[in-house]
Amino acid sequence: MAQVVLENIYKSFPLRQGEQEKVANNVAESVSTETPSSSSNTVLRRINLTVLDGEFMVLVGPSGCGKSTLLRSIAGLEVLTAGNIWIGDRLVNDLPPKDRDIAMVFQNYALYPHLTVYDNLAFGLRRSQKEEVRGKKEEGRGKREEGRGKREEGRRNEEAETVTVTEKGRREKVELIRNKIEEGINYLASNTVSKERIYTLGEDFLVGATRKLPPGLRYLSEREKAVGERVRAVAQLLQIEPLLNRLPKQLSGGQKQRVALGRAMARNPQVFLMDEPLSNLDAKLRAETRSQIVQLQRQLGTTTIYVTHDQTEAMTMGDRIAIMNAGQLQQVAKPLELYNKPANLFVAEFIGSPPMNFLPVQFTAPLLISHPQFRFTLPDIWAKNLQKYDGRGLILGIRPEHLSINPPATKNLSVQVEIVEALGHETYLRVCLTDDPAVRMQVRVPPERSIRVGEELWLAIAHDKIHLFDPDTELAIFPR
Repeated sequence: MAQVVLENIYKSFPLRQGEQEKVANNVAESVSTETPSSSSNTVLRRINLTVLDGEFMVLVGPSGCGKSTLLRSIAGLEVLTAGNIWIGDRLVNDLPPKDRDIAMVFQNYALYPHLTVYDNLAFGLRRSQKEEVRGKKEEGRGKREEGRGKREEGRRNEEAETVTVTEKGRREKVELIRNKIEEGINYLASNTVSKERIYTLGEDFLVGATRKLPPGLRYLSEREKAVGERVRAVAQLLQIEPLLNRLPKQLSGGQKQRVALGRAMARNPQVFLMDEPLSNLDAKLRAETRSQIVQLQRQLGTTTIYVTHDQTEAMTMGDRIAIMNAGQLQQVAKPLELYNKPANLFVAEFIGSPPMNFLPVQFTAPLLISHPQFRFTLPDIWAKNLQKYDGRGLILGIRPEHLSINPPATKNLSVQVEIVEALGHETYLRVCLTDDPAVRMQVRVPPERSIRVGEELWLAIAHDKIHLFDPDTELAIFPR
């Protein structure tokens, strides 16, 4: 297991011909001193993020915000424009995906259709073992080359030290003996490698040729036995043991997803990368699989980076959540901190279902909030941080559950009901302001309250639950 550190990540894609001309025209017409590049489209900007060892980090944001591109960059499927990626204590910028010790679960499962579930799970293990064997062979070959180089260097040194003609005959005899010994060593070494290679190829051939035979007739090498043990352990963990002999086309969506997860788990990597793995499942199966993924991650303790556009998934799965928009990180925090203390207007609107309501208001010192339809006094904890906003406009945010139906009053809001959504356990109302029908809000009310479309209501705002934002910077203003 390892932590993942992203340092000042940038990623740009070159623009196509038509897009370059459009950007160039926009730059020519603009009077701004900040002129964007006309040759590339930057999709990631100044990404700095540390994912702790064993942490479940969720990247969430709207479609096109760059979250999948960031995940692919960590995997090595995209080349960075700038910045560094560390996995554990290794800088992996220049490493190919196979050498980064990561496993990725794709949105479309990416199973091999001609292989059984067993072989899909075993594929990565077999490949990694072959790479390990190949690496050992390369290492042995390198040592032999190094030894040969040292012998050549020693011979050259001896020749340089020998300067007398009388020693010429002796040198020639020594050289002849040395050449004979070297030929013998090379012969033995080359034949040893050949035998190992032939033995490995023979084993692989027998394993592959007998793989579809009944269990008693199959040939299993030591490597294949180790692969089988790992595959069955993962299958038991994911409860897919009865599916091992099926092809992917014989599986349901949920079963395919578990096989894709199992293929990643079988390799026991340092980091799991998951790119919206539940988006193709129905609502009930998505909820079940979501809880399974969280339980598995806690059992394994593997560092996990999970990409989704569903804020419900993000809130229920992540140890921490990184919210992205337009290629930049907006806030990184625990789920409830994001909900209760959003850093800016975008986070406040994105987190929460239904989303937060926003109203433009005027602030007057020391604590008065006024709107054409209501006015009220804020709690004392706001006094210090709102002093500089005296006489200025602010944006007031209030969540649907923090609005309640109350009698008419100057501090309450008059609205008319446009849509009633009765869900059984709760009811959502879509309302518009009585004096300004263009301004719409959402309200959550108890299910036992009977409300009709067109009915006029008065809504009370929970003063201790409001959020205030600077309209210029869109940053949140927090009470003392």
